[in-house]
Amino acid sequence: MSAMSASISSFSEAQNKVKTLQEDPGNQVKLQLYALFKQAKDGPCNVPKPGMMDFVGKAKWEAWKAVGDVSHDAARDMYIKLVEDLVSKDTPVGSETVTAAGDQMSTHVITKVIDNVHLIKLNRPEKKNALVQEMYTDIVNALKVAGSDSTSLTVFTGTGDYYCSGNDLSNLANIAPQDIPEMAKQGEVLFRDFVDAFIDFPKPIVALVNGPAVGISVTTLGLFDLVYATDRATFWSPFTSLGQSPEGCSSYLFPKIMGYAQASQLLLFNQRLTAHAACRLGIVTEVFPDHIFQQEAWNRITDFASLPKQSLRLSKQLLRAPERDILHETNRREAALLAERWQSDECFNAIMKFFQSKL
Repeated sequence: MSAMSASISSFSEAQNKVKTLQEDPGNQVKLQLYALFKQAKDGPCNVPKPGMMDFVGKAKWEAWKAVGDVSHDAARDMYIKLVEDLVSKDTPVGSETVTAAGDQMSTHVITKVIDNVHLIKLNRPEKKNALVQEMYTDIVNALKVAGSDSTSLTVFTGTGDYYCSGNDLSNLANIAPQDIPEMAKQGEVLFRDFVDAFIDFPKPIVALVNGPAVGISVTTLGLFDLVYATDRATFWSPFTSLGQSPEGCSSYLFPKIMGYAQASQLLLFNQRLTAHAACRLGIVTEVFPDHIFQQEAWNRITDFASLPKQSLRLSKQLLRAPERDILHETNRREAALLAERWQSDECFNAIMKFFQSKL
């Protein structure tokens, strides 16, 4: 094998090794990995600088630009060396797997098998676990794996102080007018596939709401089998204030769970609920004091995971079967309406107003 072929082979191996890292290397290292990967594949940065509101894209562009005129081969070798250093320092934690891909640089969804439980954990605490595009895809993929493995049930939660602050609005804020229809079309498919993955999930799935929940992280709670929350959690779906509309099948499930008037308060009039109020309305199963939340919730989850697996799976299917077609149709209509809203002046102006209020 030639030296060039060996280098390319080692580069490919290094990309695979990144996917097995147990510890999050941190944003700066991830930016380095991204920049060296792009330099090795495409050469010096040759794309326009993203707009000021595209924070993630701007950080990635600046990291790539900083590599300068380093050659393809040198960037490849630097990438391999950096990965080898990370692997040598990596400390395995149980059977944890961090999702990470060279070009997408996605390390924001962590999965871990704990005994008989498959844990899916949002891991973007510096942004309150706000969802960017690749996270939707990563979550769908994580649900596919969790649904087909040998575990009894799945737990979904967040890292840090927030459960999830909803969709990262920077996804919508820096799109050229001519690109909005294509973005809306892609977003419609992305949201529909994301919610469908919860509708079709074959095992019991439990949400551990470890802090405030916003937007789609609230509306999808009706698709979980149990929802445990810390008393520090709040629940807020400010759709109309952002010129948007409900998703997650909440337009069907929330009126059914809590009654039409209460659902209207939450979905139309931007009401913010405390954890105890959400529990009284039926979208939260049980609330625990924050200092014992994890311990108490996991005690219950551990007990549930010891129940017969096939009985759990078949019983869930029996409960969900009468509504599955309704939920898929609801999801289709909600996603289509969202795509319309994203293309409206009303939505654009509301999002611009939101960002201006943050300045």
